[in-house]
Amino acid sequence: MDFKLNCKNHSVGQNTYHLIWKTKYSVPIFRIEMYRKVCQGAIRQVAINYGFQIYELKVMEDHVHLFVEIPPTLPVSKALQLFKGISSRMLRRNFKYFRKYRHLWSPGKFYRSVGNVTAMVIENYIKYSQGHYRLPNNRQRQLPAFA
Repeated sequence: MDFKLNCKNHSVGQNTYHLIWKTKYSVPIFRIEMYRKVCQGAIRQVAINYGFQIYELKVMEDHVHLFVEIPPTLPVSKALQLFKGISSRMLRRNFKYFRKYRHLWSPGKFYRSVGNVTAMVIENYIKYSQGHYRLPNNRQRQLPAFA
């Protein structure tokens, strides 16, 4: 999978994350395929509505793995709030079973930024940079790799 840097008028960057969140008390509520599919659909709908790009999504029995790119104007905590809140609401609306749980998702979360360069590459780039990097005049979507 090749990731390109996003170029906007005043910014260049990549905002991809590996997100994981669990059900409250690690209850394996997604053993039933229909529940799992509705949860996946809810997460995909959030992505469409808020401009996220999902690269990979897996709903497990008691947790969710999501590899996603979020807009640079949105904090990762807000993205997680949207994914967890809207998926919970959709599951509760569609299945009475979920209404018995006061909270569907655990308050905890895991998030890690993901890029296509290593920490060593970034460290060397900063260390040896002369501070003269400029965007090309035609503002191409893909910038050269910092290797």
